[in-house]
Amino acid sequence: MAYWEFKGRELVNCSCDYGCNCQFGGLPDKGHCHAVFGMIIDEGKHGDTDLSGLKVGAIFKWPGPIHEGHGECVAFVDENASEAQRASLLTIMTGGDTDPMATFFAVFATTVETMHEPVFAPIEFDVDIDGRKGRLRIPGHVEMEGEPIKSPVDGREIRARIDLPDGFEYELAEIGSATSTGTSPVPIELAGSYAQFANLHLNSHGVVHS
Repeated sequence: MAYWEFKGRELVNCSCDYGCNCQFGGLPDKGHCHAVFGMIIDEGKHGDTDLSGLKVGAIFKWPGPIHEGHGECVAFVDENASEAQRASLLTIMTGGDTDPMATFFAVFATTVETMHEPVFAPIEFDVDIDGRKGRLRIPGHVEMEGEPIKSPVDGREIRARIDLPDGFEYELAEIGSATSTGTSPVPIELAGSYAQFANLHLNSHGVVHS
């Protein structure tokens, strides 16, 4: 197994209301789970392959709770990645070179029934974790826009965080709102639903705790 480790930043938008029951061991509040994921690796390696500065994304759709499986997924990989970098990113994203169920990539991979061919494309991604703002754009495939939750009473920004000391994705996430639209090969429509903005530090064994 080639060891990997990276530090990065993510923005995720899913179909749940703010809070997302799944973060608390519950079931998705819409009965299904649809999600868009975007991430930039600020620094990282897979074996001897440098992954720093690369961006990835994904669309997931599960017809029921994630643990029941039958999911559909497409992975997007930065077109600027070399062949070696592409192979490394796809290995990590599909749970390879990872302890069993140690990361969200590894967990989700076991629930996906339809894995589309990966798409190598230009990825525009920017995220401000503390500001709860971010944007993912993969032309011809998906767009996601994240922002702070706004009070329906007076429009002020609402700040909330989720702390998961034993999580398999992050330790602490800022919570916001996001809207996503996607077409080929996995259509998706999300509007004003749950979004998480998080710093990630992961390796072959799971979350690297601070």
